[in-house]
Amino acid sequence: MTLTLHVDGDAWRAHLRRTAEERPGLVPVAKGNGYGFGNHRLARRAEWLGVDTLAVGTYTELADVATRCPCDLLVLTPWRAFLTADPAISTPALGDRVIHTVGRMGDLQALAARPDRPRVVLERMTSMRRHGFTATGLREAARLVASNGPRAEGVAVHLPLSGPDSVREAEDAITDAISAGLGPGGRLGNTLWLSHLSAAEIADLAGRYPDLRLRPRVGTDLWLGAPGALRVTARVLDAHPIRRGERYGYRRRRAPRAGTLLIVSGGTGHGIGLEAPTGRSGVRARGATFARGGLDAAGLVRSPYIIDGKHRLFAEPPHMQASMLFLPSGARVPQVGDEVPVRVRHTATTFDEIRID
Repeated sequence: MTLTLHVDGDAWRAHLRRTAEERPGLVPVAKGNGYGFGNHRLARRAEWLGVDTLAVGTYTELADVATRCPCDLLVLTPWRAFLTADPAISTPALGDRVIHTVGRMGDLQALAARPDRPRVVLERMTSMRRHGFTATGLREAARLVASNGPRAEGVAVHLPLSGPDSVREAEDAITDAISAGLGPGGRLGNTLWLSHLSAAEIADLAGRYPDLRLRPRVGTDLWLGAPGALRVTARVLDAHPIRRGERYGYRRRRAPRAGTLLIVSGGTGHGIGLEAPTGRSGVRARGATFARGGLDAAGLVRSPYIIDGKHRLFAEPPHMQASMLFLPSGARVPQVGDEVPVRVRHTATTFDEIRID
């Protein structure tokens, strides 16, 4: 009962090396489900790449990576005073390896009161509107840092997805950061941490700001940027012929026509059938959503399982560890034990097995 991620190891490793070469100062990101690989495995790959810093999403993820990559550990979620009440995220054992992200003056003041003078990156608010200081707030934070506060490791800029507007926004943020004290010998150091810019955009900024050390934080483009090297399969667990009108499944639905019920590995426990909101907009995207809603009402929903080049329909909502598909009469029926391709969103999928060739 296996949902398997197959990895062409040579192609994947070549992509990792190429990405690191194209983005000097690369900071790999290992967070969430580790982009399907698991954070512990990504941490080992980060050590293999020879990077000096690995970014994680939250403090609770530190434990999975700390012993597998002897590097500095940047936490992307901003530090909050209430988090220190949780012993699971206590960081003293990691010493100076942990770099905290800070985006509020109250949090910076709380860190400044600690005797160990923790390492911090000050985040500049962007049009993402998630976390960060305003331009004025960044200057105020820099003054606190200068008065024997936490040790500043630079300024972070978390941008929207790459594009011309993002580059212009990065330039504006750099101007604000320099004004606050970013630069060689400055009170904020000379490191700028950036997300969601392409290798070409990073290179362009590096050429125009040669005094700054740019650190691109990269997750999806690094780990999942070679889709041809990644393949997902599920096992066929059973197959049952069914006549039109016969009942089946948890909800005793009637078969709309004759065909085969195919039981395959992978269910909601793996992330199968759990759809994240799409970033697409426009008439076509709304039309696709309307069409899916119509299929849902009829009990026919396209699955991510592919047989003979076609996404086959779920016969009913996926179960926790297996899914039931409907194959119409005349379609080829795979044998029990066969592997069938599955198209999944890696960041939302848990695999039973990962095979790296």
